[in-house]
Amino acid sequence: MGRPLDVELAAEAHALRDAGLWRALAPDAGRADFTSNDYLGLSRDPRVVEAARAAALEHGAGARASRLLGGGSPHDAAAEEACAAWLGTEAALLFPSAFQANLGLLGALLQPGDVVCSDALNHASLIDGMRLARADVRVFPHADLGALERELASAAGTRRRLVVTEGVFSMDGDVPPLRAMHELCRTYDAWLVIDEAHAVGVIGPQGAGAWAQAATDGRGDERLAARVVACGKALGVAGGLVASSRALRELLVNRARSFVFSTGAAPAVAGAVCAAIEVARAADDARAGLRASMERLCARLEVDAPPAAILPVVIGDAERALELANRCRESGLEVRAVRPPTVPAGTARLRIALHTTNTAEGIDRLGEQLADAPRAGRPRVSTPRNTPLFVVGTDTDVGKTVAAALVARTAAGRGPATYWKPVQTGGDLDTREVARLCADTSLRLAEPAHHFPLPASPHEAAAAAGSAVDLAGLDARLAELANAEGELVVELAGGLLVPFDDRVTQLDWVARVRPALLLVARSGLGTLNHTLLSLEALRRRGLVPRAILLVGEPHDSNRETLARMGGVARVIELPRLPDVAAEALASWLVENPLDFLFESQ
Repeated sequence: MGRPLDVELAAEAHALRDAGLWRALAPDAGRADFTSNDYLGLSRDPRVVEAARAAALEHGAGARASRLLGGGSPHDAAAEEACAAWLGTEAALLFPSAFQANLGLLGALLQPGDVVCSDALNHASLIDGMRLARADVRVFPHADLGALERELASAAGTRRRLVVTEGVFSMDGDVPPLRAMHELCRTYDAWLVIDEAHAVGVIGPQGAGAWAQAATDGRGDERLAARVVACGKALGVAGGLVASSRALRELLVNRARSFVFSTGAAPAVAGAVCAAIEVARAADDARAGLRASMERLCARLEVDAPPAAILPVVIGDAERALELANRCRESGLEVRAVRPPTVPAGTARLRIALHTTNTAEGIDRLGEQLADAPRAGRPRVSTPRNTPLFVVGTDTDVGKTVAAALVARTAAGRGPATYWKPVQTGGDLDTREVARLCADTSLRLAEPAHHFPLPASPHEAAAAAGSAVDLAGLDARLAELANAEGELVVELAGGLLVPFDDRVTQLDWVARVRPALLLVARSGLGTLNHTLLSLEALRRRGLVPRAILLVGEPHDSNRETLARMGGVARVIELPRLPDVAAEALASWLVENPLDFLFESQ
């Protein structure tokens, strides 16, 4: 029978097997690697391997003790300096593992009573760090800025507020709206912590990660508390680095229990990390190749290419996911199924990780194996050469077409430009009005993809005409126009949440396209509610307009309130023009140039 404890453990293991959740350690057996996190292939890079060998020969096999007791080697400080220089921080601290780095960082920053807002898909090390700190943990739906803002607003008055997220989510491969999160931290006196495990080395300038990629607007990082680098991912080694201010580093040295009470990283690890950072910083060609591989695979599967090196193929059923993974492995492709509790129930998947070492032949074989796999995901949208500017409104009849004409005139004054209204309803054709207001420019006009006679929302007008909005057709036409020379100005119909059909709203489409935005609203009574609700809906999808344009009699109180509460860089007023003509628009633009809408944000 065995010991009672072993009998109990065997029963627990049997229950896991019955649920299809049993896991076992298994070597890759020489298959093509589509599983590990060694995205740049640095674990076998001769420069990294030689650095590890040299450090071990000079300083020994182990760190011997906690660094506070004299353990470690000079390579620890060198790795920290290299990381800080790479990520542009004042300092960094090396932990023996990235799991320990997250435990130590969150334990040092948080105390009971503090509030920490955690993305629902955060990694286990972040979750455990928050729990161990005994802070008030508030989980918000994945990348849901509206929910995050509500949690931050309700946490006013607490000693400290943190927002914790991943830079690239390990099971979904997506990048959260980091800049918008940072702006919320600024607004609500909170601090942002980013686990860059699957981002560093893969995305951003010199591979410096998701924050470096998001922060190219030059607006600063004053609310960024720390970033965590998992050295066992793209760097191909081991260990974890917390990149932060000098003040936070010194606090971690004294308060992070997983640092204070752990033997330091082995000299070979620290030496290899130094070399891996140097190689990764200069690996732009390798990153470009990795990107090309991802686009090649996604083209085969007809899905959007994710921003980094992780592609989730969501199957749903855990047993079916295992069957597909085994089929891939039998064909020489190392692919693993990810099942609950690692991912939520009903979302079992194949987690495909690409590497610079993957061949075109291997990628094509993987595409063949997965071509008929049932999978959840968004339809594929082509990436435009130019970022379109969408003029969107809080409601109908808010002055959106005049605003679109102002924007189109601005674009045409900068070079080639096109105006397009995808769906027109009713007898008044806004394209003709924009043509009249921009007649003295070289603006190109694209005809609507749909024109329905009934003056109603697109879904109702389409139904009345015995038709439907062709979403795939809108995608294709948008891609065509956005890839043409010059700027593209797109005017939507009515408010953001107007339906295209019974499932998809205009905002759903906007969130998928992710254009630049100008939000048009009335200036007078009722605009605060409509405008703030529209902004909340946009933020829920990680979108922030470049400006709000208030149309009508100037209203100082409404403008000032939206400037304070809207979280948008600019709030502009457009009085009702006595003569809505090309000359009047040109005259207004002289005093109120809108060129900033087309400049990099």
